[in-house]
Amino acid sequence: MPTRHKERHRTDSIGWLRAAVLGANDGIVSTASLIIGVAAANATHDSVMVAGVAGLVAGAMSMAAGEYVSVRSQSDSEQAALEMERRELATDSKGEHRELAAIYTSRGLDPELAKQVAEQLMAHDALGAHARDELGISEVMRARPVQAALYSAASFAVGAAMPLLAVVLVPGAALIPVVSATSLVFLAILGGVAARVGGASAVKGAMRVTFWGALAMALTAVVGNFFGVAA
Repeated sequence: MPTRHKERHRTDSIGWLRAAVLGANDGIVSTASLIIGVAAANATHDSVMVAGVAGLVAGAMSMAAGEYVSVRSQSDSEQAALEMERRELATDSKGEHRELAAIYTSRGLDPELAKQVAEQLMAHDALGAHARDELGISEVMRARPVQAALYSAASFAVGAAMPLLAVVLVPGAALIPVVSATSLVFLAILGGVAARVGGASAVKGAMRVTFWGALAMALTAVVGNFFGVAA
């Protein structure tokens, strides 16, 4: 008996992967930059720690709220489009059938075959067929605001905890170089793993994330040093 061929695609992980990578990357970059900027202003070790913890909490909540609002807007748009499609199916089923058949014809099917495919798919799940082939809405790519918000908040907190751990373990004199170095290492690992999971080049992903992280930390160090000297 022939075995069923199974293919593993990465499209089903795009939503949560995007939210998780964005959250962890922002957690590392923003918290490390905040710590370095405050430390460069000659703040005490306790003040740096307080600033880092505050940045973690505020950043996680901000990421969750922003991701939820963004994805919720997408979900609302999808629901509105589906509701409109549902009404059109109820009032003009033949017109919707022709519309679906025309879509399949434009994709290369023979007109008669396209008509048969449209008939069978609409008989099975008319709304699902139009959602998928007319609107581009599928179960895999469907907007999930709560899931996206939770992934963003949790991943931000995990990312922010990395430079904070360095603050706890490292004395004040070595704080800036250690936080900078460890954060860049974390960013490189994150960028490489995320790119690899998404099917892209791990090296390019690591380099891209590390570059922007280093730039952010350098700029905040300059700002912190400026205010520290001015004080």
